[in-house]
Amino acid sequence: MRRFVQAIAPDAVPAALSVDIASGLSDAPPRYNIASNGDALVLVMHDDEMAVDTLRWGLVPRWSKMPETPYSTITARLNRAPKSRIFARPWAFRRCVIPMNGYYKWDRSGARPVPHFIQSRTGELLFAAGVWDLWERELPPLASFALLTMANAAIPAPLSPDGPLFLPAKALRTWLSGPAPDPARIAGTPQPALEAYPVSRRIRSRDVDDYTLLEPAMPEAPEDADETRDPDDDIDDD
Repeated sequence: MRRFVQAIAPDAVPAALSVDIASGLSDAPPRYNIASNGDALVLVMHDDEMAVDTLRWGLVPRWSKMPETPYSTITARLNRAPKSRIFARPWAFRRCVIPMNGYYKWDRSGARPVPHFIQSRTGELLFAAGVWDLWERELPPLASFALLTMANAAIPAPLSPDGPLFLPAKALRTWLSGPAPDPARIAGTPQPALEAYPVSRRIRSRDVDDYTLLEPAMPEAPEDADETRDPDDDIDDD
């Protein structure tokens, strides 16, 4: 998973969330191509209240000497995060939720990779579990996050069955403020039914961020001659 979408309409936010949360999500400009090191809307706890904040995608641990890492930290495997040097403390104390309409994933089963957009089969807003940390060695401080991933049989074939851990809206507060959960137990959370369809390879360009990226595309459509290649395309999906 290297891209996701946050274009949240007011009526898409579940009633289980507060009016302030709904406003914070729906009033933000729509984003159709959020990539690594990009900013995204994230639900966190501030003063015992759930709040919408803007964090950078790609977790930088508090102990890092620089506000970056030499390796990818946009995702963390659910079964390894609680014992990871990078993710263990965020797992224990700084969990977060990333609302999204859906995300992009590459089908690499054929001769040529084909991007797909994955969304809830019912069109409902998805809430992905994550962890975050705060880097404060220099000003301004940097708040950043990683998405938790796991095997997910709900992902349609032929896409690889790995993706974000999605949580129901009624469980968000417990995930954010409760004690650190058992990863094996949380992995058993029922996942929403998902659907996927092919989209344009234009998603590889970080400069392209509009609703046309969600339009279905023929997998065999020729690649645009002026398309910019994104180095993320050379990294396998989680």
